[in-house]
Amino acid sequence: MERVTKLASQKAVVIFSKSSCGMSHAIKRLFYEQGVGPAIYELDEDTRGKEMEWALMRLGCNPSVPAVFVGGTFVGSANTVMTLHLNGSLKKMLRDAGALWL
Repeated sequence: MERVTKLASQKAVVIFSKSSCGMSHAIKRLFYEQGVGPAIYELDEDTRGKEMEWALMRLGCNPSVPAVFVGGTFVGSANTVMTLHLNGSLKKMLRDAGALWL
């Protein structure tokens, strides 16, 4: 859990992902299209990926990826992020975290 918390606080937007996950790909693309350059951690390519995956599940992220953090705070997985995007809340969160300037 400590590693996840530390990594999640190192950049305005952090995404824990798996390189083979379609939803992870869609969420990463959503952020890129918003003009955000998130830090991305591919759990299936990390030696401690399984450990981090369990920590994300303990945080309530089920499925474990994609797991999105904005401003060091756990936002949620794909469904939550898409809901925030569609209702307009995501942009404000990104601005408040310093990930967007406009």
